[in-house]
Amino acid sequence: MHLLIPAAGMGRRMGSERNKLLLTLRSLPLITWTLLAVEASRSISWIGIIAQPIDWSELKEILATLSFTKHVQLIEGGATRQESVYNGLQALPPEAKQVLIHDGARCLATPELFDRCAEAILQCSGLIAAVAVKDTIKVVDRTGLIQSTPDRRQLWAAQTPQAFDVQLLKQCHAKGRDRGWEVTDDAALFEKCGLPVRIVQGEETNLKLTTPVDLAIAEFILEQRLGKG
Repeated sequence: MHLLIPAAGMGRRMGSERNKLLLTLRSLPLITWTLLAVEASRSISWIGIIAQPIDWSELKEILATLSFTKHVQLIEGGATRQESVYNGLQALPPEAKQVLIHDGARCLATPELFDRCAEAILQCSGLIAAVAVKDTIKVVDRTGLIQSTPDRRQLWAAQTPQAFDVQLLKQCHAKGRDRGWEVTDDAALFEKCGLPVRIVQGEETNLKLTTPVDLAIAEFILEQRLGKG
């Protein structure tokens, strides 16, 4: 299975002026935790890290410190996540039929989650990892007034990995570029093109690290995991 890791963003909401995936968590760069999980996955054999060239030398140093057995390719990132994934799709080897896409900022995903998504995409054309929403959600207008309260039994919080048929996703990205669509994940492109996307059970600990508070929570989660061996 092929995996793309968008890792071209900055860490401004994290209070950093550099790529937040190069910040450390328990003395290791955030991207390292993702790569360790990918290395332990039994399904993934090829990894494309999509990053800005300014970060490539540091990423190569990180890779050199790992006893990595899987092929890793660095791919130039775009100005947005959408552009970065588009670049990543073009860099996939010709034999790639399905692809997993996993945000580098979700560095707590487990090998089991990667494998669960890799197995499920063999039976469908598009999927996302997600967890059921626990909170009551309010739809609010620009003035701060509540407009509605959707039934949370139908609400799921999207995560990554997301997985797709490569050719279909390439077609969706091409259509999105032609029509000027701006989306925050690849599933939204599939949806806009009228293609089905199914849910695969995600993980409550699969957080997206965006703020310093998220880092503190991630530190606690890793402490619990490592303490359990």
